[in-house]
Amino acid sequence: MQIRPYTAQDASALAAIFHEAVHGPASQAYSAAQRRAWSPAPASAEQFASRISEERQVWVATDAEDRPLGFIELEADGHIDRFYCRPDVAGTGVGAALYRTLEEAAVERGIRQLRVEASEAARRFFEKQGFVTDARREFPYNGVEIHNYAMHKDLSRAASERS
Repeated sequence: MQIRPYTAQDASALAAIFHEAVHGPASQAYSAAQRRAWSPAPASAEQFASRISEERQVWVATDAEDRPLGFIELEADGHIDRFYCRPDVAGTGVGAALYRTLEEAAVERGIRQLRVEASEAARRFFEKQGFVTDARREFPYNGVEIHNYAMHKDLSRAASERS
């Protein structure tokens, strides 16, 4: 496995990973209606790529043939936006490797705190990484009630340990 920066050629595969993850692992905690609201269909490569900007760093985990296995996004203010892996690699260390890359980059950039809105499955992952749950959030999304968890992690200790 390799972790590398996102390229425009990744857009279609990452859009598919997002959709597959929502309709795979998320099915244990979210209803079919909630999953359809979250991701009714895979986004086009153009739709996916349109979200990427200079303020958003994206890393991609790939296999030996450079096929994407998962991705993670960091915004300039420390917000982790999307973080998804192919369902067949869940629990294999792909997500942990992506997260470590993101946290190291955040510390190097002087980001003092990471924030995320985590799904049920992602919440457990982030708790293992030292995140604290601030609140369960319930909200309408595409006309359907859904929930996630606002979480944060203070990076000041990690920054001082690297100094």
